[in-house]
Amino acid sequence: MSEYPVNKGIGKSAEFKGLKSQYLFIFAGGLLSVFVVFVVMYMAGIGQWICIGFGICAASTVVWMTFSLNAKYGEYGLMKVQARRNHPKYIISRKAICRLFTRSKSITV
Repeated sequence: MSEYPVNKGIGKSAEFKGLKSQYLFIFAGGLLSVFVVFVVMYMAGIGQWICIGFGICAASTVVWMTFSLNAKYGEYGLMKVQARRNHPKYIISRKAICRLFTRSKSITV
C-alpha cells in the first residue's frame, strides 16, 4: 500500500497531491456532495446508468475545478478574492452635513 505525505513540515499548510489548505476542504466536500446526490438519485428510482454517468461527470468536474482554482489562485488567493468581494465599495454616512462638523458632547464619568 502506498503512503502519501500529507504535511511537509511544521508551520506549513497541509498539502495533498498539490492541493493546498482550503482546496482540500472544497475537494472533499464536493466529492461527498456528489456521492450524496448519487445515492439520492439511485434511491429515487432513476436508472442505474444515468446515476453512474452523472456521478462520473460530476466527480470529474469537481476534481477539475478544484485543481484549476488551486492553480489559478494559489494557497491564499481564493480567500483574498472572497475578502475583496465582501469589502464595501462606498462608505455611506446618513448624518446631516452640519452634524459632521459639530463637536459632540463627551460623557465624563
